[in-house]
Amino acid sequence: MADRHPLFKPLVFVGGLIFGFGLGFSHMARPEVVLNFLTFEDLGLPFVMFGAAVVSGVAFALLPRIRDTAPLTGDPYERRLKPFDRNVLVGGAVFGVGWGLSGICPGAAYASLGVGNVTILWALGGMFVGAYAQGYWRSRSEARDAARAGAD
Repeated sequence: MADRHPLFKPLVFVGGLIFGFGLGFSHMARPEVVLNFLTFEDLGLPFVMFGAAVVSGVAFALLPRIRDTAPLTGDPYERRLKPFDRNVLVGGAVFGVGWGLSGICPGAAYASLGVGNVTILWALGGMFVGAYAQGYWRSRSEARDAARAGAD
């Protein structure tokens, strides 16, 4: 990997602040708004998501045509395709259940702290425990697969 520009981390931080402010400003950092969307009582969330998708789509379509490499990392622009396998399906299902139960996705959960939602710490704790458990499970299965391959 190429050396990163000295402004890489500060700009990532600023980007996160802008994202969090946008979530707070649009009220998407409030679980009750998300739960109202999931029960079809408030359809503002699709408009916020559509606006973000348009901006991202334009950026992903235009930037590789303007530049060959990312400005802060020097890495070439390329698509990273991941296979649609059992891990993706199970992970998506767990994410969806967690989103429905807590009323908020992981990125917005952090922004939710900024709007004073302290009870979201339960959901954040669950995300950390789940991420740790998944990493532990994955490392054990990879070690088991490596041992099995070495025995062959």
